[in-house]
Amino acid sequence: MLLSQSSTTRLLMACAMGGIVGIEREWRHKDSGLRTNMLISMGSALFTIMSVVIAGDQTTNRGQIAANIVQGIGFLGAGLILHTKSKTIGLTSAATVFVVAAIGMTCGAGLYIEAAIATALVLLALQVVGAFEGRLGWKRYAMIYEVRANVGATLDKDAVGADKAESTAQDVNNALQRMQKAILAVLDSVHQRLSVLERDNIGGLERVSFTVTTTKSVHQRLLQQLRASDATDEVVAFFDTEEE
Repeated sequence: MLLSQSSTTRLLMACAMGGIVGIEREWRHKDSGLRTNMLISMGSALFTIMSVVIAGDQTTNRGQIAANIVQGIGFLGAGLILHTKSKTIGLTSAATVFVVAAIGMTCGAGLYIEAAIATALVLLALQVVGAFEGRLGWKRYAMIYEVRANVGATLDKDAVGADKAESTAQDVNNALQRMQKAILAVLDSVHQRLSVLERDNIGGLERVSFTVTTTKSVHQRLLQQLRASDATDEVVAFFDTEEE
């Protein structure tokens, strides 16, 4: 009964510590949210407890089962990391899962104070250090740019005649080229490569979306130059929701 009460306290503590970190991840809309971190922390604590129970008193190697937690969490963390052509995302989430498992093991060993300190340090790293990096201005982050320009629409030659339709099509093509050259010139000035996400034309309004990963000052410079160009009518930028 005493062992059961002690184990229950350790599991509840592991759930609480994992839940605290999970709330922060949930607030940032990450894949490893509240339930994930609670389960990882509790599972690590349970493996730690059972490692001692299963080993019994006949052997001194009571951490054999618990030692495999690190390998299992490594596979789970690898699943959170995504590689794209221009960036790698999910590293912070994977590292958080790794630390949450360690906090669960600490709770499973009955070291509540150490687990609480580690949880506080995780929150400090995720919140305070992240905000400090943003204020320094040297942190690179991704933003999605959407450049819009009214280039006009092509006309049906049967309705307006072949000459008028050809002239209109040429004007549209020239406007598109000016828009594309303006985007390329601005990106070239900050040594960035154009990686188009979407491109479409809605009623003569050309829309081009692309991602740029750079520092805050360069983002501000890009927006200023793109909006000042005569070849663009509107430029908006969105924070990448997948960004850590």
